[in-house]
Amino acid sequence: MPDPSVVSRSMADVAERSQRLVGEWLKRQARQDHSADPLNIGRAFLEMTARLMANPARLMQAQMGFWQDYVTLWQNTTRRIMGIEAAPVIDPGAGDRRFRDDAWKENEVFDFIKQSYLLSARFVQDVVTQVDGLNPKTAQKVDFYARQFIDAMSPSNFLLTNPEVLRRTAETGGENLLKGLNNLLGDLERGKGKLSIKMTDTEAFKVGDNIGVSPGKVIYQNELMQLIQYAPSTDKVLKRPLLIAPPWINKFYILDLRPRNSFVRWAVAQGHSVFMISWVNPDEKLAEKGFEDYMKQGYLAALDAIEAATGEREVNAIGYCLGGTLLASTLAYMADKGDDRIKTATFFVTMMDFQEAGELGVFIDEEQLQALEDKMNKRGYLEGSEMATTFNMLRANDLIWSFVVNNYLMGNDPFPFDLLYWNADSTRMPARMHSFYLRRMYQENLLARPDGIELDGVPIGLGKVKQPAYFLSTREDHIAPWRSTYRGTQLLGGSKRFVLAASGHIAGVVNPPEGGKYGHWISQDLPAEPEAWLHGATEMAGSWWPDWQRWILGFGKAQVAARQPGDGKLKPIEDAPGSYVLVKVS
Repeated sequence: MPDPSVVSRSMADVAERSQRLVGEWLKRQARQDHSADPLNIGRAFLEMTARLMANPARLMQAQMGFWQDYVTLWQNTTRRIMGIEAAPVIDPGAGDRRFRDDAWKENEVFDFIKQSYLLSARFVQDVVTQVDGLNPKTAQKVDFYARQFIDAMSPSNFLLTNPEVLRRTAETGGENLLKGLNNLLGDLERGKGKLSIKMTDTEAFKVGDNIGVSPGKVIYQNELMQLIQYAPSTDKVLKRPLLIAPPWINKFYILDLRPRNSFVRWAVAQGHSVFMISWVNPDEKLAEKGFEDYMKQGYLAALDAIEAATGEREVNAIGYCLGGTLLASTLAYMADKGDDRIKTATFFVTMMDFQEAGELGVFIDEEQLQALEDKMNKRGYLEGSEMATTFNMLRANDLIWSFVVNNYLMGNDPFPFDLLYWNADSTRMPARMHSFYLRRMYQENLLARPDGIELDGVPIGLGKVKQPAYFLSTREDHIAPWRSTYRGTQLLGGSKRFVLAASGHIAGVVNPPEGGKYGHWISQDLPAEPEAWLHGATEMAGSWWPDWQRWILGFGKAQVAARQPGDGKLKPIEDAPGSYVLVKVS
């Protein structure tokens, strides 16, 4: 049993912290307007219910199937208790990690709890997804929030129905629950009353110390970005520099986590003179910055700076996610201006056609956009934590509930993981830019239309883009679904190559050849439909990085002596990774 004096002190601390948090919560609740439904969930479920009641026969059929399965489950559980083997009525999905513990299968009670939950989850899912006449957007919203409820109610999330937690509680005399309560209070305090789940050991990493450590210098900066030039690691480098623009939804060092998985380090080793845009973490002073400002003060300013630093006018460019959407828009703008400085374009998991934007579309309707804009206009920006919560909800079991179990029920400290540290290092979005992006692209899908949007007075038509383009998408991407990113190959006017990597939005991209963890698919053909492309594609083992290197060399192999940051007209401002990336969201 735990030391009573330690428990007493811990409980006194818990009581004091809890009282303070409850008091702060009550004050905040008194200031908020609870009359609105900003996510517009209530109306979606009311519409679903009305449609469901219009066809009671289908609901009755679903209920009958559910009860038949439940009776079978009771019978099979009874047989198992009597020592007779019985096949499960339902099994968890192959990738479901909630029920990995042997007790979920070997213990009759926990097996019954597990299967009972899975049957109930399937019943709810079947009911809400098979409603006739429901608007597709409403159906998507109902399905998404029904799954949020289903995931939250998993027996793995509760003390008395999780065998691992019960075992740990017995082994530690309840210390795990006390430690978990302290973890919970710590997360509430860190989130100032809102639950901010700690996914990793934030003390284990420091940008510029053990992540984001590729040597280089900041050689240029403006109010929106710093431009990093990385030091070479070869005697000769490719004549044409490489410019990388990450999304400003997150920080650039996802491509420079640690040396073993750093795309920056690898590209430098392949002979590229790598320049990286490090976006500012904006505050209310940048509220009026728009999408065109990110173009002019991002890509266009970087091109000018690279020419001053190296004497080279031509570059290869990479855009990651939103950075890729900006790259495509910038190329169309430059085509209108007769500017051909970008010679090849690479798009990492980039949306250009937003018609099928995946589950992020759940959050893009008029009511939600209006509520979001009202909130942003008061502050001048969107809080990074709110964006992070949205992304986490897309994979709630992996990015929310697994940490609830680990941190609060098991009483474990979060494991140090560089990718999750980066994921928690969120950034803000300027109000004007983010409103334009969500409305013009996600809601109205104007970027996919010729001259659908204007940037700095120039109509943007992606068909004007004639540069060779490399598309890298990932099969399990929940942010930029690959079937949607594939549509970009049908919009640009030049030669294209499409490569599909295994895994998701981050792990599929950050997949170094040394690890060889995930494979990829390639094909020379680009049919109109993504499924036709996949049908004709060939699966390749290992990382896609070497494939990209071979592609880029096909458009220029000329080399020059290695360039050191500061050799040209621009002198170093500070060491990489620079100061912009170190600004934290308060």
